Amino acid sequence: MTTRLAVLASGSGTNLQAIIDASQQARLDAEVVLVVTDRAEAGARERARRAGIAEVHLPIGPHRAGGDDPATARRTYDAALADEVAAAAPDWIVLAGWMRLLTSAFLDRFPGRVVNLHPALPGQFPGPHAIDHAWAAHTTTGLDHTGVMVHLVPDERVDEGPVLASRVVRFAPGETRESLEVRIHEVEHELLVAVLADLSAGVV
Repeated sequence: MTTRLAVLASGSGTNLQAIIDASQQARLDAEVVLVVTDRAEAGARERARRAGIAEVHLPIGPHRAGGDDPATARRTYDAALADEVAAAAPDWIVLAGWMRLLTSAFLDRFPGRVVNLHPALPGQFPGPHAIDHAWAAHTTTGLDHTGVMVHLVPDERVDEGPVLASRVVRFAPGETRESLEVRIHEVEHELLVAVLADLSAGVV
């Protein structure tokens, strides 16, 4: 049975596109049944539309406008997000460039089924701007490698959880910040598709 995926994305959607391409090319026995974005300008929205995938734009602004404190707004937003995702009946939820920390109001609805992609190795550079932090460490301390990981998201810790796969990306001679980002994104696309293929096949 083809695995059903819901993808949460905040940005341009290149990782979403890698999943769509792999599915269409029969390299991945999975179907993206829903794409959720939190930003109106997210490129992932257009990628979903072009592929004929149901797309939902769910901004947090209306939840903040109610006058609740930020923590309460986050929980009510995540509860609404969970309702949208649950309605699509996915087997796995993939955070592919999702830039919002999920709370238990979402995670408890999908225990052991939320997968995150992060452009750093386990224990290195959690949170946003991981590539910038790796580049800074390279230029100031001589760090010779960074990497990419895919992991499960069991709770509200930032970029922590059981690691499904990781891959080292070494700094190349003459590396620039821009060339590093391009190479990391290439590895992200490959690793994410490989992990999802294993999950779809029941390997991990």
